[in-house]
Amino acid sequence: MKILFISTWFPHPPSQGSKIRAFHLIQALARKHQVGLVSFSEPGIEKENVEAVEKICSFVKTIPRDPYQEDPRKALLGFFSPRPSVVTAIYSAEMADLVRKTALEWGADCVAAQQFVMAPYAMKINGVPKILDLDFLMARVLYEDFIAERRWIARMRKWMAYKKFEHYEKSLCEQFDGCFVVSDEDAAGIQRMIARGEERVKVIPNGVDLSHYRLGVSEPAANTLIYNGSLTYAANFDAMEYFLREIFPLILRQIPETRLRITGKTDGMALDRLNLNAQVEFTGYLDDIREAVAGSWASVIPLRIGGGTRLKILEAMALGTAVVSTSKGAEGLLLESEKHLLIADDPAEFAAQTVRVLQSPELRFDLVGNAAQLVRERYNWEDIGYDFCLAVEEIAARSRSHA
Repeated sequence: MKILFISTWFPHPPSQGSKIRAFHLIQALARKHQVGLVSFSEPGIEKENVEAVEKICSFVKTIPRDPYQEDPRKALLGFFSPRPSVVTAIYSAEMADLVRKTALEWGADCVAAQQFVMAPYAMKINGVPKILDLDFLMARVLYEDFIAERRWIARMRKWMAYKKFEHYEKSLCEQFDGCFVVSDEDAAGIQRMIARGEERVKVIPNGVDLSHYRLGVSEPAANTLIYNGSLTYAANFDAMEYFLREIFPLILRQIPETRLRITGKTDGMALDRLNLNAQVEFTGYLDDIREAVAGSWASVIPLRIGGGTRLKILEAMALGTAVVSTSKGAEGLLLESEKHLLIADDPAEFAAQTVRVLQSPELRFDLVGNAAQLVRERYNWEDIGYDFCLAVEEIAARSRSHA
């Protein structure tokens, strides 16, 4: 089968969640089928990254543009459109033309679109099964934003934005032959809204590459914490602002020598908003985060907003690093507190749980062992990729039989 995969982000290097997911799903499909890739890409992407994808794809075509780059004129029109403003504002006629022509000339048998960003372009292709992969539901993110808002005018605007996106994501899932989400919670939400939901919506969780992330990469240093996430992403910045203001001071009162490392880019971020001290280190972007994560005693995930599932948790667990997280941070993953990780949602409780694991090698040993086993059994990309490929084949066959 010829499968055209249209990706929001160029999937190599697999340096953030959506890129990681796209790369492994493409790789899984390419083991049995011909896969062509059309993607947005960062300008000036390195040749070796393109070559890495070309090794597994029949062809690679890109448009060098930020997929979320908005046209202000379209944004204004989007205010009066039934589609969310952002969908209208970021739409690329050039991408639509490239996807349509590529599918026609190549003779694609199936198209797989990643995220709501690429869904409109997939709809330009007629006569083939269409699959949509949603690694997060924007409507859920917007609903949480609405709940957190206290100013009534802003709250009203956010409610309208949420309802508009909820309607849009529902309509997308109704138009595609199959829809993949990353968690049972996301699946249940969509299944309630669309016809034949249980048949058309499937859970394909995020995973971790166990040939790359494995135990024994580095020995953990005592009293070291890590947060591996770029602060240029709003949810990560909020998490660290919260942690440094309300949690880290409580930890330092009990263990003054505790150190925190924050990985990822900080370009253009208002770091003066963070409650920084000499115990906090910014590593900058790391080409390979394995040694930094494996060399830390615990990974802290104090997330309060955002969507999808947290690859940083799975990566830490595969590397043998204990995890302390909020419920939001562990959302969508089938993890048990006190067995696979420690979960706390109150600042004092989060600090207390972190101190517990810093002071107890025995507790850390148990958490790490249980978590590593769970990742091997449930969250490894090889098995997830196999299930994804099988599901795509089933959806394509069912679509053709109904045609």
